[in-house]
Amino acid sequence: MSMILRICSPLLLACMITAFTAVFSAAAQQQTESGTVIETMNASDYTYMNVQTATGSMWVAIPATTVAVGDTVSFAQGMVMKDFHSRVLERTFASILFSPGLVAEQNSKAMTAATEEDTSSSSFADAVKAESQQPAAPQPENLVSTGSAGATAPYEEVEIDKASGENGYTVAQLFARADSLEGSTVRVRGKVVKVSANIMGRNWIHIQDGTGDPLNNSHDLVVTSQDRPETDDIVVAEGVLAADRDFGHGYRYEAIVEEATVSQ
Repeated sequence: MSMILRICSPLLLACMITAFTAVFSAAAQQQTESGTVIETMNASDYTYMNVQTATGSMWVAIPATTVAVGDTVSFAQGMVMKDFHSRVLERTFASILFSPGLVAEQNSKAMTAATEEDTSSSSFADAVKAESQQPAAPQPENLVSTGSAGATAPYEEVEIDKASGENGYTVAQLFARADSLEGSTVRVRGKVVKVSANIMGRNWIHIQDGTGDPLNNSHDLVVTSQDRPETDDIVVAEGVLAADRDFGHGYRYEAIVEEATVSQ
């Protein structure tokens, strides 16, 4: 699979991912995995667990939760990211599953502790449960995140201040308010994590600011522009927000900023 993804064109890749979504999303919502925690650590709003399952060990990231080495846990399936780098931990994971969280029925002790010590995770879990279009496959190692358009950039742990002005928003706010902001000129400030140049006559710029949720892909905002910043630039983009924008070929965006000017 990884070799196929490296050689496919963006449009073909989008079509492939759309097919995966239709086949697997409903089945994946019912799946869980169980195992014993052999290593755990916390970073930002996440708890990282190395879990020994029946098929081997795997790294799993869940909303911040109290777990300990030796605990038996059961967690929901989710999105797998390859070569994910955590800046907080200064560590790269060859493969890590971003799960909505532990399954309460089989983890009452851990979930009770999590509720008492970290109520902030409830909104995270609620958002994941509400997400109806999160693609998934029966086996985590084969899972690819489509994001809004089949090419969502992996989540990066950054903290970037919101753009100034009355029309300044965070990435998460633009996704959350996409319908009400439809057609409005908005400003967003963030780090450029990916640039796809000269596609359909424009540059497709992926911006992240540390807000949003990688489990429903609201962490990665695409901005189209004639400007072409470099990857890792911190930029301010100003353009017109469109909601549920469908370009065809699997390129559908729940929120996208178009005709933007991009400056540092």
